[in-house]
Amino acid sequence: MIRKDPLVDLLIHDLTGPLSIVFASVNNLINKEEKYGPYNDYQKETLKRILRNAGKAKGLLQEMIEVYRSEEGLFRKDQFLIEETLLDALRDAIEIIKPEIGEELAGAKNKNQFKSILQKNGISLEMSGRYCATPFSHDQKKIRQIIRNLISNALKYRKNIMKLSVTGDLDLIISVEDDGQGIAKEKQDYIFKRFFNIKDKESGPEGLGFGLSCVKNLIEMMKGEISLKSGEDAGSCFTVRIPPL
Repeated sequence: MIRKDPLVDLLIHDLTGPLSIVFASVNNLINKEEKYGPYNDYQKETLKRILRNAGKAKGLLQEMIEVYRSEEGLFRKDQFLIEETLLDALRDAIEIIKPEIGEELAGAKNKNQFKSILQKNGISLEMSGRYCATPFSHDQKKIRQIIRNLISNALKYRKNIMKLSVTGDLDLIISVEDDGQGIAKEKQDYIFKRFFNIKDKESGPEGLGFGLSCVKNLIEMMKGEISLKSGEDAGSCFTVRIPPL
């Protein structure tokens, strides 16, 4: 059972429903333009912006709920292919952070074309080891959440490049690297603190600072670990190790 305190009740009952209605209603307007339109360019962009931000709010809410569930030790034991989960998480993150790339990916007719679009936009994916073909055993929703958060973070802070790599013969090892501004040594002890924002005062993307704290919380509950290799103006590489359940 999820911890029954007023905050969790608020998140589940008072916010989930309204957000879902907003998301579904705007999505319906966009996909049925022939019925409700036609829309001018400003109206189209406004609807898309509402949809993206409703999606962000839904994602953040779900992450908060999953953190509470993990603190209660609630993990499903799923058997799933990592590549499919990784691509799903990548789509989720791109649609929110880089919607223009998301529109390109929506037109991909097969996996090779999908990866070609990623490469054209500076995103590379490498897989090796056991989990290229063998299913991984753990809570698929939480694995997807961890990967999505790391990808979202890299997409926000990169300059041009993001590299994803998956390997491991027993434990699952995932690395997400970007060529962004990097994180100064003195800030690296704080980046996993809830609501700590690494944004530079003069430049850099805004953020709530909640994602990395969620990631660390989930990974620790999974008996795994997360490490960071970074430096000022040197990009960042987060590496996650998660043992199977």
